[in-house]
Parts: sequence; structure tokens; C-alpha cells
Amino acid sequence: MPYTPDFERLLTPGARFEDGTAVHVIEAHPAGEVVLPTGRLVGCDPLVCPESDPYTVAVAPGRYPARAWVSSVRRDGDETDRRVAALEVVVRDEPVSRWEMAVVDGQDISELGPDGFFGYGVDAGTGTLADRDALAVIEDWDYDRIEEVFIAGDGGSAPGPVPGLVDAVVDEATGANVVAVWSGWGDGCYGTWIGRDADDRVARFVTDFMVVPVED
Repeated sequence: MPYTPDFERLLTPGARFEDGTAVHVIEAHPAGEVVLPTGRLVGCDPLVCPESDPYTVAVAPGRYPARAWVSSVRRDGDETDRRVAALEVVVRDEPVSRWEMAVVDGQDISELGPDGFFGYGVDAGTGTLADRDALAVIEDWDYDRIEEVFIAGDGGSAPGPVPGLVDAVVDEATGANVVAVWSGWGDGCYGTWIGRDADDRVARFVTDFMVVPVED
């Protein structure tokens, strides 16, 4: 079977697990709202790949709450690190009945091997779920502007409970923004899943930054 995150632990405030060296405690924190002028959501590293393709499942244009799921890493009872375990966009605040992998055009889940998944590459330690039109704006930005908005602004150690959180409005006309966070342990490949409610409506998009392991 393809890889599926352990959503019960990943999306449960107060969930605890050990990784052999430390205890992780999951926290949920608001991360603003994601403005979607088109409803075509993209998962990507906005610092290096804003031209990424949107997922095949779209939602109605609008403003949707974002939530960061953060792992408080503790050793001997003291917090020694914080890592973003997941980034979530809440489309409908309803319980999830089933999860499906988010894909872009040309990706076929049936072709995946055991524990395989489709994801986006991260090369600058940052991830986002943003509207295609918002990311199209920053495609033309030079590095200095990217650095000013997404790197220099956090001072190297973002204040607040969510590591690397930046909420940047990139199109004043539509309000389209890019909500970015630091991606788990850093660079890698990270997949996004779509949760659907009992009526099969899209309830949320969740990018798993591979901090929470799946139990055997």
C-alpha cells in the first residue's frame, strides 16, 4: 500500500511519541488564513519552486483557516527543539471520514510501490499550501525580494510557536497570500493528503513533513 500518515497522532493536540532520542508532543497553532482567488491549491517550496503545478482537486475560491501542527521535542522534560510536523488548510470544519493522496496532473497513485507517495521537493527548508495565482506572482521575484519577505523577516529564528511562519500578501488586488513554514527537519520530499467528510466533500488539505513516524 502507498504511504499514509498516521493522522490520529499527527493531528491530535497533546499526542506523544518517542523517536529513540526524545519525546515529541504535538501542538496545534493557528497560522492565519490562506486566500485562494482561484481555489487551485499548490504545495511547494515557495523559495525555489513557486511554478509548481496545482493539485487536481480544487475548492471554491475564498479564505480558509491555516493550522500548523508543531512537534515540541523534549529531552529530560525540557523542550530542546520545535519542528513543524504538518501544515493544514481547513476547507470545511467537519470530521474526516477518509483520506486520499493529493496529486497533480500526470500522477497515478496505482503506479506507486509499497510506502510510496507523490510529494513536492524542498530545497530551502520551507513549505506552503497556496493558491496558484499567488505563487505565479512570486515566480518573477528576484532573490533579494524573496529573501526580504521569506527569510530576512524571520530573523533566522521566527518568533512565536510556529517555526519559520511567514504570512505574506503577494497580490494586493485579490489579497492572495503565501503562508510558509519551516518544513519538518528541513529539505526533502513531502506529500499532501486530502481529507473528505461523511458526504465526500473536501474538508482539509494536510502536508505531512515526516516528523511523526507511522507506527508498525
